[in-house]
Amino acid sequence: MSAEAADREAATSSRPCTPPQTSWFEFLLEEALLETHLKKPCPDPPPVQLIVQFLEQASKPSVNEQNQVQPPPDNKRNRILKLLALKVAAHLKWDLDVLEKSLSVPVLNMLLNELLCISKVPPGTKHVDVDLSSLPPTTAMAILLYNRWAIRTIVQSSFPVKQVKPGPPQLSVMNQIQQEKELTENILKVLKEQAADSILVLEAALKLNKDLYVHTIRTLDLLAMEPGMVNGETESSTAGLKISTEEMQCQVCYDLGAVYFQQGSTNAAVYENAKEKFFRTKELISKIGSSSLHCTIDEKRLAGYCQACGVLTSSSNSTSQQSTPYSQIHCCMRCGNYQELVKIFLEDNLTLSLPVQFRQSVLRELFQKAQQGNDALDEICFRICTCNTVCDVMQGRAIGIQFNQLFLKPNKEKIDFLLEVCSRSINLEHASESLKRKMAAFLKNMCLSLEDLQLVFMISSHELFITLLKDDERKLLIDQMRKRSPRINLCTKPVTSFYDIPASASVNIGQLEHQLILSVDPWRIRQILIELHGMTSERQFWTISSKWEVPNVYGSVILGIKDNLTRDLVYILMAKGLHCSAIKDFVHAKQLFAACLELVTEFSPKLRQVMLNEMLLLDIYTHEAGAGVSGERPPSDLISRVRGYLEMRVPDIPLRQVVAEECVAFMLNWRENEYLTMQVPLLLVQTNPYVKVMDVQTERGKMPYYASFLPPSPPKVLVLLKLGQLLAATCKELPGPKESRRTAKDLWEVVVQICSVSNQHKRGNDGRVSLIKHRESTLGIMYRNELLSFIKKLREPLVLTTILSLFVKLHNVREDIVNDIAAEHISIWPSTIPNLQSVDFEAVAVTVKELVSYALTINSNNHFWLIIQADIYFATNQYSAALHYYLQAGAVCSDFFNKMVPPDVYTDQIKAIGQTELNASNPEEVLQLAAQRRKKKFLQAMAKLYF
Repeated sequence: MSAEAADREAATSSRPCTPPQTSWFEFLLEEALLETHLKKPCPDPPPVQLIVQFLEQASKPSVNEQNQVQPPPDNKRNRILKLLALKVAAHLKWDLDVLEKSLSVPVLNMLLNELLCISKVPPGTKHVDVDLSSLPPTTAMAILLYNRWAIRTIVQSSFPVKQVKPGPPQLSVMNQIQQEKELTENILKVLKEQAADSILVLEAALKLNKDLYVHTIRTLDLLAMEPGMVNGETESSTAGLKISTEEMQCQVCYDLGAVYFQQGSTNAAVYENAKEKFFRTKELISKIGSSSLHCTIDEKRLAGYCQACGVLTSSSNSTSQQSTPYSQIHCCMRCGNYQELVKIFLEDNLTLSLPVQFRQSVLRELFQKAQQGNDALDEICFRICTCNTVCDVMQGRAIGIQFNQLFLKPNKEKIDFLLEVCSRSINLEHASESLKRKMAAFLKNMCLSLEDLQLVFMISSHELFITLLKDDERKLLIDQMRKRSPRINLCTKPVTSFYDIPASASVNIGQLEHQLILSVDPWRIRQILIELHGMTSERQFWTISSKWEVPNVYGSVILGIKDNLTRDLVYILMAKGLHCSAIKDFVHAKQLFAACLELVTEFSPKLRQVMLNEMLLLDIYTHEAGAGVSGERPPSDLISRVRGYLEMRVPDIPLRQVVAEECVAFMLNWRENEYLTMQVPLLLVQTNPYVKVMDVQTERGKMPYYASFLPPSPPKVLVLLKLGQLLAATCKELPGPKESRRTAKDLWEVVVQICSVSNQHKRGNDGRVSLIKHRESTLGIMYRNELLSFIKKLREPLVLTTILSLFVKLHNVREDIVNDIAAEHISIWPSTIPNLQSVDFEAVAVTVKELVSYALTINSNNHFWLIIQADIYFATNQYSAALHYYLQAGAVCSDFFNKMVPPDVYTDQIKAIGQTELNASNPEEVLQLAAQRRKKKFLQAMAKLYF
């Protein structure tokens, strides 16, 4: 045996043997194994994983002899598996904190529904109609557990969740994740619909004056026995694990407070209810003690809730309102006592009790008020920003762009206040060396960034500066100041302040280039470039990273800048800003774009307009990803800026098509139809030849203006604007009389032309003439892929329904079509096409599929869109998939078939379901009721198979 093999064998034999993991089916075979397993110090698998395994096995569908999928059978095996899952939860004492942390919403929903079932709560019973005081203690506790979980889940779903980075894509895993996501969304929808009832149930529980009991492993075993063997033990008032009245009320009050607090964002009066419940929770905790085994409340979170409620609600006790910095700041902001606000921030710079996010939110609110016309707040913004900046310096964070912007024009008063903040933010007797070095570096950099030597002297002669910097550091700084390059006149060379920072050869070029690639701080980027250009004048530093990409329409203008430093800086700031925007890091993108705008404003009106356009696009993205998600309308100034862009007619400005697409889509999504249909067309028709409506006689017959623009390639913004106008006008006319649908006809002609291709004849080598279709060319105002890209930026339901309806109609016009696809408003479109053979119907079919798939990502419960998807599958002989979407369409518009499916969703193709087995001599009402019940059961059973 070789030495290597011997080493391997020795290493293997020395490893401790890991016992094999217990499989789920072993617990079925040995009844006592579960309790033995749970008593282990570190059971493998852990309890929560056992719950998932038991319920997963119990809910697996079966397959019959005809290979048809059937719902999970209600047999002894599955009942035991569900009971085992309940026993594990009982072992965990039904701790919702533990269960919610480890179990998904669908699994926990199934577990608690099983608890309700075994606790003898009849299925379908509305909990709000049940008198809790008349129920057995374990039954009442099961209802409370379910409703507590319901409102906790609603609250939890309102919090932002960081998306987990996915691993390598695997189809089966992705399908499973998507199914669980859809199931979770459906459960959340039901919970939110029942939220008011859950709150009433929990409010009623606070009136109970008796102890409750929750199921244990023993009581669950008793319930599983034959009814005659139980002897009523589980119905008694002492069966199970005792939960005192105070413990139950403490948990319920906390959960109610949380849901009331969440509702306060839309109804401020509800904050009073939240405050009442949270303070009652604190009283109960002090009464039962924080070491209670059955009542675990996050007391730090509770304290935060109490503070927030104290701020958000009015109180007669003014002293209690001033007890925390949060409430003091809120009062200062509300009554306009801004000097006191600055004082609070100054004091907190030493104690550091306010979170950085809170400090930034106060500054943002002040900036917003200042931008609304309150000029007196400019000085307050500077003071609060200075406090925040010094706080950032002390904690090792980067200096924000706001401070640099506010310090563009320094003066004696600003330097005085800055030095005051620095002095009051550090206790020199107790501060660490690290803290002192951070403050010294900040003051030294401030000296290097100032042009006025008098202001530099104010800092360098200050007691704090002299104390923090050593003699040799001060001498080195003075030497650097003396070596400064001569001042450069602002009117002769752009961004002169960029040249005032001396270069240092102490850091090699490679390290600086690495920092340049990683940094997203525009002022740090500027400093690095200045230092790099001081070391070498031969390099083009905008080329050092292949990730820095600028659109070609901008690149040619930027690379035409003669000054090397300015060219590098503009290119890198824009490239980094575009990258940050692409990854939705909108804060850094805005800082980078703002710095670039400030830079180019000095020397290039063309690039200034480019940056204004890009900042408009960034603000659209920011709103759509933020407040726009919840349906909040954009601010009026953003709408005005979008209008300004659409009306802009500045010559020779490089324009990106995506900006025009997003602006037009923005106006459509926020239903600015009046502007698009009334104001824009008048402006365009009067000033632009590109959109003049006219018919031109060609070899293909009469063609509308869309195929006959006077210039060879009209600006995309005008093309998209006209498309947006036609869409807005068509939506505005729905529903309307036939004679008012001229715009629908115009829109139809535009889309038909886009989906048409040119036919050309070509003579081959054999002399024969062949017909060639050029799919890459188009007879319309844009290519089909450009139209599709634009449509996928739309979210407004009526606009999407309109464009879907148009493409469905165009699909149905095809001569060889067998099965028509149904859609809303399909009658508004023309029924014939003069030049049918020029339409690329294959491309139309692909487009319909892509559009309906996209529409369902916007709203997966729109039954009209679901019917279109079902019709597509039916027309392509994919009957199983078609049935899935037909059932889903019926389910979403009938409360899962508990109501009548509207006739425009289901016609008479299911009339056979209505045939009743009752005697035909029964009254008509009885026959109709029996038919309706049979339809409901049949459709629900089918839906469960497919969903």
